Amino acid sequence: MVRSFTGAAVDHEQLRALCATALWSPTAGNAAGVRLSIVSHDLVPAFIDVATDDEWRTRSTRYAGLARAGAVVLVTTRPQDYEVRYQAPDKSASGLGEREAWPVPYWHGDAAMAAMALLLLLEDVGLAATLWGNFRHDHDILEWASIRDEELFASILIGHADGKDHRSTSLERDVPTRAERVRIVGAAPNLE
Repeated sequence: MVRSFTGAAVDHEQLRALCATALWSPTAGNAAGVRLSIVSHDLVPAFIDVATDDEWRTRSTRYAGLARAGAVVLVTTRPQDYEVRYQAPDKSASGLGEREAWPVPYWHGDAAMAAMALLLLLEDVGLAATLWGNFRHDHDILEWASIRDEELFASILIGHADGKDHRSTSLERDVPTRAERVRIVGAAPNLE
């Protein structure tokens, strides 16, 4: 993730194409309940104002760099699309026709897959990005963007890296290696 941008705009047509490609990611029951909304460069300052508050902007060492993003993509979900889909005759036996019935809400998984696909696509074309989780101000952001009947999953700030990123303190944590977080259940195949 890159949290400091040059301020240069991102080409909207290129970003639109990348978003459409990212939506090829899996979607439960082909419910197609994920939406990607592009916030243009000229509206990034207004987005930052709505998505943050004075206290955060005052204390954040990353505010200035993030505020120079060239565009933002809002990743939203429509849980009702999953309810309707899983009420259909070919899915009704699953018992997932009501939102509360989902032990793991697939609309979150689908949104995460689309977001990850977009992040990888952005990397492929030489753009930098950061996933900004939905921790606060979600209703304000949706109202500001005139998005109705959808829930905010995350925002992706996109642009050209300026090389002035502040390294995350999370990277200093002692965590298990990637290899240590992979396990085999059952007998491992003989590879000789």
